[in-house]
Amino acid sequence: MIYAYPDLSLEDLRVLDELADMRAELAVHLRVPRRWTGRLRRTALARAIQGSNSIEGYHVELDDADASLDDEEPLSADQRTYAEIRGYRQALGYVLAMADDDHFALDVSALRSMHYMMLAHDLAKSPGQYRQGEIFVQDERTDRVVYTGPDAEVVPALMAELVDDMNRPDDADPLVHAAMAHLNLVMIHPFRDGNGRMARALQTLVLARRGVAEPELASIEEWLGAHTDDYYAVLAATGHGRWDPTGDASLWVSFNLRAHHLQAQAVRDRLRRAQRSYEILDDVVSSLGLPDRTIDALYTALIGFRLRRPTYVDQVAVDERTASRDFKALVEGGLLRPVGATRGRHYVAGPRLDDVRGRVGPGTAPRDPYPELRAELARRAARSHG
Repeated sequence: MIYAYPDLSLEDLRVLDELADMRAELAVHLRVPRRWTGRLRRTALARAIQGSNSIEGYHVELDDADASLDDEEPLSADQRTYAEIRGYRQALGYVLAMADDDHFALDVSALRSMHYMMLAHDLAKSPGQYRQGEIFVQDERTDRVVYTGPDAEVVPALMAELVDDMNRPDDADPLVHAAMAHLNLVMIHPFRDGNGRMARALQTLVLARRGVAEPELASIEEWLGAHTDDYYAVLAATGHGRWDPTGDASLWVSFNLRAHHLQAQAVRDRLRRAQRSYEILDDVVSSLGLPDRTIDALYTALIGFRLRRPTYVDQVAVDERTASRDFKALVEGGLLRPVGATRGRHYVAGPRLDDVRGRVGPGTAPRDPYPELRAELARRAARSHG
């Protein structure tokens, strides 16, 4: 037996309707290819990788997460952390590649393969293999055991049940279906390590398999990474410290729908700001007589990335000499600023891009679709510690 789908409240149904409207609006914007949509998708994937790994204590800069998409070396992350990032990138890339493949079978072997991809760099963590013993989740801040998983001998049967649930044809909303897959895997805790990241990648896989357009933009991994305390709090409130699939998953589902709503608002705002940024950058580049190919790089710097000339060579398909001329012109125009010695040199936004950022203006403050949910989490946490 695994956790059952809860009955949805009227508030949940309202939020699902609003999310459907926002997804339809996003689909309209993305239907016609724009220059900025490629970077928007790529950055969304990098944010998901960064966010999901930060929950587990693996912190990298966003541009290092982005570099992992091309197997480039990081600018600042240590090798151990970057190995974790690349492993997760490989597993998530597999998820997105296989999601719409008619010949892909979502079974326990696929899940174990995902886990192997994620942790193959550290064989001591038994990548791809179910755990053989007990599993405890410990709060590192207090050294207190906060969750005890089911016995190891029942893990294979529970995972088979989870896969059957993910493959069943039903009318559950894809967002609810994906949230329940996440919950059940993280509560089963089938592996020695990497269970949280597996659960979050699985949620993205279910979204993609259930036909949610642009799954990299629909993922909530970035949002969860920015709200780790709330994420742990809702898991604690749902799990009550031990494997008990008779528990109520209502709060968990509402929490996920709230995360989707707030993430969708952020994506919508980024789309608006990206469009405005490209309009301004197009004018700036034209006024300075710079080639149009530099606009993507300038937008990348505008949103806070560090630029490397070899990456520019690959992405724009120019030779080294042309790239050097472009970067020299961008620096002279005040659009980029070089950092570091020649060998490790990279470029960041210059003062003229700061002016562009000011013209784009601030982002829009999000509206909380569940204004009372965080207070409810706090009340439940207080009761559990009382």
